[in-house]
Amino acid sequence: LYTFVNLANFVQSWTNLKLQTLPPVQLAHKYFELFPDQKDPLWQNPCDDKRHKDIWSREKTCDHLPKFLVIGPQKTGTTALYLFLLMHPSIISNLPSPKTFEEVQFFNGNNYHKGIDWYMDFFPTPSNITSDFLFEKSANYFHSEEAPKRAASLVPKAKIITILIDPSDRAYSWYQHQRSHEDPAALRFNFYEVITTGHWAPSDLKTLQRRCLVPGWYAVHIERWLTYYATSQLLIIDGQQLRSDPATVMDEVQKFLGVTAHYNYSEALTFDPQKGFWCQLLEGGKTKCLGKSKGRKYPPMDPESRTFLSNYYREHNVELSKLLHRLGQPLPSWLRQELQ
Repeated sequence: LYTFVNLANFVQSWTNLKLQTLPPVQLAHKYFELFPDQKDPLWQNPCDDKRHKDIWSREKTCDHLPKFLVIGPQKTGTTALYLFLLMHPSIISNLPSPKTFEEVQFFNGNNYHKGIDWYMDFFPTPSNITSDFLFEKSANYFHSEEAPKRAASLVPKAKIITILIDPSDRAYSWYQHQRSHEDPAALRFNFYEVITTGHWAPSDLKTLQRRCLVPGWYAVHIERWLTYYATSQLLIIDGQQLRSDPATVMDEVQKFLGVTAHYNYSEALTFDPQKGFWCQLLEGGKTKCLGKSKGRKYPPMDPESRTFLSNYYREHNVELSKLLHRLGQPLPSWLRQELQ
């Protein structure tokens, strides 16, 4: 303030410049006309800078920020992982959203402009800052162009978890998911028509095609996250193993997160042959499983679509294998099969 006042006095006394101003809103519009690249905010942790913390309300705390993010992609088993994580007594998720249920979807869309107070209101106050692990799962983060930069600005020390399955299966599962939700394009066109459509297609069909195909560019999206996060902060889960042997995967997750109280998932999970996946074992032999919308049965993918997608994703899968070798991470079982 001292510097600003003296600068204004200097301009008035020693130059012929005339200082003018505008009402705040008009001034903001003028500023962003001059600097359009600064129109999109980039929220930082106010507790990381003493100057910011000093002017922040004393009633607020940064303890409401997550220690790790489950970033997706969609239809890879993120909801199952989310429920398995909640079984651990030291791991706490965000509160549900009235619009997007268990997902906050903060870093990838318009919710980001609601600010960090809005975001932190989704998280409860941890009873023990050291041993409790707050997290959120938003499966759209994985392929978002904005999410990695935004997340790294606000929670740079957070750990990142992603799940990968065969991208062809993921694309087909997303198509069937959209059909079950009565998406007009998914109801009008079969899967092969969706994935092979050209630039001439109507906008809703092209949107569905992108949502089926683009998240499967695994290496592209992981490299984007690694631009902002260290390799040691990223865990890549084999989605096929999560489905067949979740206890082993959850042991790996606990080790990666550094959770001090180890939870025995081998005793807490049981396979439900009727549902076709693993469920939480409750007292009295009862089980708690994923909802009816999960594990939905649908016809197998047609051979033409399988062949097309195998060719479409071949280079993406090769790049993923190179990336995983560079990171010193094992190849998922489905990727080894694809590269044979």
